[in-house]
Formats: sequence, structure tokens, C-alpha cells
Amino acid sequence: EVLLVESGGGLVQSGGSLRLSCAASGLTFDTYAIAWFRQAPGKEREGVSCISNSDGDLYYVDSVKGRFTITTDNAKNEVYLQMTNLKPEDTAVYYCAADFLCGRYMNNWGKGTLVTVSS
Repeated sequence: EVLLVESGGGLVQSGGSLRLSCAASGLTFDTYAIAWFRQAPGKEREGVSCISNSDGDLYYVDSVKGRFTITTDNAKNEVYLQMTNLKPEDTAVYYCAADFLCGRYMNNWGKGTLVTVSS
């Protein structure tokens, strides 16, 4: 069974930094795409970033370009989202997701980790 476990969420002030981690198991990590989504209160789930080990795709939503960086450690089956210059509008539950390719619909999801950015 594919298992994704997020960690690293918390409370930070505007302008601060945070690194989220997603530990993956039960999949062939080198052939998968791993994505970060987020869902803020009252809003739809939004794709934040995706990196594909299978075809090399790399994606960031416009609102986080230049502030967030997605990286992987394939040997550890982990993916990270380094978030800098955080803003209150970044407040959301962040989820990692895995599938064969980057896209809006992913088959495997973690339970999420909460990021709260204070003004």
C-alpha cells in the first residue's frame, strides 16, 4: 500500500520560512511524480508544486514562484517543500500526493500538515 506522511507544518510569522517533508513508501519512487497541494479554509484545493521523477516535469503555481522550492531525496524516498517569505495567504493544510505524472488528479494522498502564517 502506498503511504505518504507529511511533516514540518506549524505556526510562523509573515516573512518566515518553513520546510515541509513528505516520506513515501509502497511505491517505486524513481518512477513517480510527487506533488504538494494545499487547501485553505473556504477555498478549493490548489496545486502548489510538483516534481516528476518519471519525465522531469517541474511545476509551481504562480503565487509561490520565487518563494517555494521543491526537492527530492530519491535515496530516502522523501520530497521537501522549502517555503520562504511566507505570507498569511499561504495558510492552509498542505498535502503531498503521488501518481505517475504531475496533474490535478492524483491517486495517492497523505493526511496533510497545517501551516499557519500570522500577520
